[in-house]
Amino acid sequence: MIFRGPHPDVSAPNKNVAEFVLGDISAHKNKTAIIQSETKRKISYQELSESINQLAAGLQKNGFKKGDVLAIYSPNLPEYVVVFLAVLKLGGICTTVNPLYTAQELAKQLSDANAKIIVTVSAFLDKAKTATQTHAVQEIIVIDSETEYRNLKGLMQANHELSEPSISPKEDLCALPYSSGTTGLPKGVMLTHHNLIMNMRQTEGMTSHNAISEKDTVLGVLPFFHIYGMVVIMLYTLYRRGTIVCMSRFDMEDFLDAIQTHKVTKAPIVPPIVLGLAKHPAVEQFDLSSLELILSGAAPLGEGVAIEAANRVGCNIAQGYGMTEASPVTHLLPIDSNPNKIGSIGVPIPNTEVMIVDPETEQPLKTNQNGEIWIRGPQIMKGYLNRAEATNESITQEGWYRTGDIGYVDDEGFFYAVDRIKELIKYKGMQVAPAELEALLLTHESIADVAVIPVADEEAGELPKAVVVRKNELPVTSEEVMSFVADKVAPHKKIRLVEFVDKIPKSASGKILRRVLIQKEREK
Repeated sequence: MIFRGPHPDVSAPNKNVAEFVLGDISAHKNKTAIIQSETKRKISYQELSESINQLAAGLQKNGFKKGDVLAIYSPNLPEYVVVFLAVLKLGGICTTVNPLYTAQELAKQLSDANAKIIVTVSAFLDKAKTATQTHAVQEIIVIDSETEYRNLKGLMQANHELSEPSISPKEDLCALPYSSGTTGLPKGVMLTHHNLIMNMRQTEGMTSHNAISEKDTVLGVLPFFHIYGMVVIMLYTLYRRGTIVCMSRFDMEDFLDAIQTHKVTKAPIVPPIVLGLAKHPAVEQFDLSSLELILSGAAPLGEGVAIEAANRVGCNIAQGYGMTEASPVTHLLPIDSNPNKIGSIGVPIPNTEVMIVDPETEQPLKTNQNGEIWIRGPQIMKGYLNRAEATNESITQEGWYRTGDIGYVDDEGFFYAVDRIKELIKYKGMQVAPAELEALLLTHESIADVAVIPVADEEAGELPKAVVVRKNELPVTSEEVMSFVADKVAPHKKIRLVEFVDKIPKSASGKILRRVLIQKEREK
């Protein structure tokens, strides 16, 4: 049975994302587009547009062309937006890198994406230099200071005539974020101009959700490298001519202060921050009365936490659902929904079809039956970069994307995500791929075998736990296992718990029976 949402389908113009987002700004040229929360620096739509054009001209003069890949390795800054849209204006592709990545993790992404240029900040320069020793780039460009490398202002050209290439929106890539998908190591998700534009138009068409408008000030605390921050906050807010309050790092009191100081009206956040709004003692010290809507996404939000936070803050909290492979939004909760729907991920957005499928038989299910959520729509990715097999495993011949999430739809057409069959761990809304950590742990001289599983945690959502088989009973402690990983990965990927066992359960083909370990953990 195929389910659709209540809103009519929408169409999308045949445009470059940069043109779609910042095409005609004449009516808003003096309006503030971005505020950097930490410095109070403001950039108008006119200044933003001019900076994008000047940087695009400088990149073009420097030899950057259609199809080239530029990596952004930076926290949230106004310049992040400038770089991203300048690259897209030239028909280039942005691969966005987690700013907490180690040099080793950065090098892997630079190599896999075949990045030509990396743009970073001075604080990350040492890691960028180390990463480019194994994957040479044409140039390292630094956003914020004079170093031995060219800075962003030095590249910008006011007098160079820009020649914008023609693009095919449905074929040409514009963004290459990385996702583990339903299993395995991080893979480049190939998103086209049409994917992102359609998803913004679909969100706009979801009128019952109270989408962002020019009246809104939107909090940009979620990282722009992540598809949620990239599209829902960075691109969609600008397209709707709202104002972004850009935060380069999360701190609960700074977060609350930014809402109070800048009279934030819409706050797209993740469940751990919603939990903070429900529990953190500092909440009462700030005036949050400007908030009209909190949107929670990237991981499941418990109904009890959502109700507690909504009552404490005094505004609507609505869940959304999506994934990197869907650009990202597929479901949104109408804000006028009954209070008993607060645990729902909402209804499908326009142009989106959804099936609940039996994971074993792949037969469609009816309402109130748990199965895998399959999604089809114009926002679904082109595929995984250089991973034809993984693409074919995740997208059926009929165009259905297998999410790896277990859920159901009720009799009123509201969807619920209740579990995952995919192996991905979600730590504070961030993806942790067990396979990546397992491969790393197997390089330890005292580890013979290992499996990494999620353990439920109220604050983080899930914690990565290593189930370890020692090699010939060589002495290795839990602390040594955790330290070994912590030195080599971004903080969200750290192993938080360790258990030693005699054997890892596996199938006849040698695949880790992760669900057996997870079930044992739950029974504890």
